[in-house]
Amino acid sequence: MISPTSIALTGFMAWALLLLVLMEAIRTQLVVRGKVPANGFTPDNDGLSPFMRRLARAHANCVESLPVFGGLLLVAMATQRTAVTDPLAYLFLGARVLQSLVHLASTSVPMVTIRFTAFSVQMAIGVYWAFALLASA
Repeated sequence: MISPTSIALTGFMAWALLLLVLMEAIRTQLVVRGKVPANGFTPDNDGLSPFMRRLARAHANCVESLPVFGGLLLVAMATQRTAVTDPLAYLFLGARVLQSLVHLASTSVPMVTIRFTAFSVQMAIGVYWAFALLASA
């Protein structure tokens, strides 16, 4: 049986991949339409639409967070201690996806507050997992 931990880790990676595929699909369309040369992109999508800049940042944020949170999930799986991570795995994944979706939608003050709250939930879960995994070692 697949654990919530492994689903959350796979979901996190799939979400980061989906954001990347979306960004590259839009970039491809911009190149094909002649709006941007193939070598005209920067990692942060500077010079493109605000949505594209937010998309680049949302993807980068996933990639930056994956080693930390994904590492904790991997430790739990590798040491057969998913009982530590399973109860909050889906909440963690939901908060990750929510953070990205809100980031894509807007940078208004209320939306940034929601985004930060979703990130704070992930951080709190990560800190809990780290301490719980260390304590059960």
